[in-house]
This record gives sequence, structure tokens and C-alpha cells, in this order.
Amino acid sequence: MVSLLQQRLARRVDARDDERPGDVAITLFLPSLEGGGAEIVMVTLANGLAAQGWRVDLVVANATGAYVSRVSPAVRLVDLHAPRVLYSVPALVRYLRRERPPVLLSALNYANVVALWANRLAGVGTRVVISEHNNVTRDMSAEPMGRSWFIPLLMRRCYPWASGIVAVSNGVADELAKSLALPREHIDVIYNPVVTERLRELSVLQLTHPWLAPGEPPVILAVGRLTAQKDYPTLIQAFAALRTHRDARLVILGEGELRGTLEAMAARLGLADVIAFPGFVDNPYAWMRQAALFVLSSAWEGFGNVLAEAMACGTPVISTDCPSGPAEILENGAWGRLVPVADVEALHEAMATALQGSERPDVERRARAFELDQAVQSYLRVMQRRSL
Repeated sequence: MVSLLQQRLARRVDARDDERPGDVAITLFLPSLEGGGAEIVMVTLANGLAAQGWRVDLVVANATGAYVSRVSPAVRLVDLHAPRVLYSVPALVRYLRRERPPVLLSALNYANVVALWANRLAGVGTRVVISEHNNVTRDMSAEPMGRSWFIPLLMRRCYPWASGIVAVSNGVADELAKSLALPREHIDVIYNPVVTERLRELSVLQLTHPWLAPGEPPVILAVGRLTAQKDYPTLIQAFAALRTHRDARLVILGEGELRGTLEAMAARLGLADVIAFPGFVDNPYAWMRQAALFVLSSAWEGFGNVLAEAMACGTPVISTDCPSGPAEILENGAWGRLVPVADVEALHEAMATALQGSERPDVERRARAFELDQAVQSYLRVMQRRSL
């Protein structure tokens, strides 16, 4: 029997081939399929559009990454074979001239710039809708010096060429308009499509990890790349304070350049046996449903996909009140505690209170606002609009 992954690979298109495939109605473009929030949102959108009967191309500068296997067989994956997204411009121009898609949706600021330039060079009249998934100012502050000023410069030049601009939260939209001097009314806000049938199905699968066995101490869960943005040192310090008076374990799912630093920190605090770093996992949703508490400790976010995902799994949540998405997801604390960024004591106190279980709002009800069908219809409205 041919697996779904084999079926998808059979449909994969090498962009260097000269053969012209069938007409394409909607094209989505991003750098790769590495494990990030914007990448899984675009894969989810592509799958959702295809499920509604649209012909969809998912074009990537380089078709590598953890999310390759999540692309639906109904979506045509087009690999531009570019080592970096900037180098994909010529191949993307050729693709646009060959396929002439009526609309292209891109994600991530540097990919947005590439998509806009390639479309201008192709000259085929494709409408380009760009999407911003993070706080531009904070995101650029984490980049090397050259990129931190050059990419915003390109964004200011190119973004007005877009037929539509989407931000994943009002905070991202407000900051984008301010930093790039764009009219705020020209930016649509569409919350990320994080709640899907796949999430619901995977969340009810049982995990056999010994920490999740009956009678074991509660597990606190965090999910996200091991980077400075997620501020896991604050979470680990808050967890260390919690452990002085409450037995608990901490699981942090994700990979990243700070793994060694975080593991060393856990060891230094004497917590190596109660903090686990399982890395990137295919099914974080089962962890979410079986955890006692989910914590987002980020210094900044564009939306906060994992926060909404944990809520869809029915798990109590705590988040930092960081720019830009968590306060909107939690409606200013109505569905979970918001604490100041990098405040160890406030996070410690919030975790201790949450584990007492005195208040458990119906977070699954709130999570319905972030379902796939709503986002698909919202993106279709923006993509079908003639111009800004």
C-alpha cells in the first residue's frame, strides 16, 4: 500500500523541469518547511484550501524540513532548489511566467520581499498577498546587524506593491503599520488557523511517557524553538522556585541553538532529573492534552500558535503578556493568566495558583475562534480583493 507520504512525493514537482503541469488557482510561497509557526500555518492553509476544492501549489525555496510530511497529497509541492530564499528569485520568476497563477500568498518578511520582486520581474499580473507572522521590530532586533536594517528598508520599499497585507494579530498589524509607515486600514488581521481535525485526532492519542502515568506529579509543558524569543530561562527559574514547595515536572518540546545552554542551566539548578527536552516531536498535541498546565514564556510573539493549540486540547494556560498575540488570544486574561515578560516571581506565582485548579475556564470554547475554516474563508476574501 502506498503511504500518504509516498503519494505526496509522487506529486512533487521539480521546478527545473520544462514540462508544464495543469493550471493552478492559488500559489503559496515560503522559504522552507522547517519546524516553525509560520511554516505550519502555511501548510495548514494549503491543505485547507485544497480540501475545499481549490487547486493549490505550495512553492518553497527549498523543500526540506520537518513539515514536508504534513503537506496533503492534494497539494502540489514545488521545489525551487535554492540554498537560500534570496537565491530563489530567478526560479520563482520562471515559475510565475510558466504557471501565471492569479494569486500568490507569501509568508515571512524576507520571503515577502522576494515574492514581490519576483512578481514585478515576471510581469504576469499575479496578485501578491503578503503575510506577517511576527512583530517586525522585535524580530529584526534578533537578526545580525546588516539584516536588522536592510530587511526593513526593503520592506518599506516593496510592501506597498502588495495587493493585500495580512497580519496574524492586531498587535502585529499596528506595529507593522507604524514601523513601515503603512496605512493601518490597508492591513487585514486574520488569526492563525491552528485548530484542525488533525489536531483533535492526534490530541486524544495516549502517550506512554512515565511522567504521564497516573499518580505522578503534574507536568508543566512548553512548546517552541529553543531560542531567545521563547525566554525559557525565565520559565526554568520560575519552575525552580515552584519546586521549593510543589512537586512537578517540566517538559519543553522543541529544538534550537540554546539547547546546550538550557540543559546546563537545568543541571546547575539541580533540576536535570525533573526537566525534559525531548526535542521536536510529531505530535505535541497529545502532550498538551495530558499536561496539567501549558506555559508560554515568550519575550515576543506574532500570534502564539501553541497557546491556542493547548487551549484547543482543553489544557489550562498561562502566558506572558508579550507583544503581540497572547493578550488577544486570552482576551486580556479572561481565559488564562497573563504575566509580565521576564518576571520570574509572577510566573512562579501564576503556575502555583494554576496547579491548585481553583479556576478552569472552558478554553476549548475560546479556541474555536482559531479554527481552520474561518481562516481559509478570511484569506480567500483578501486574495480575491482586487487591490489595496
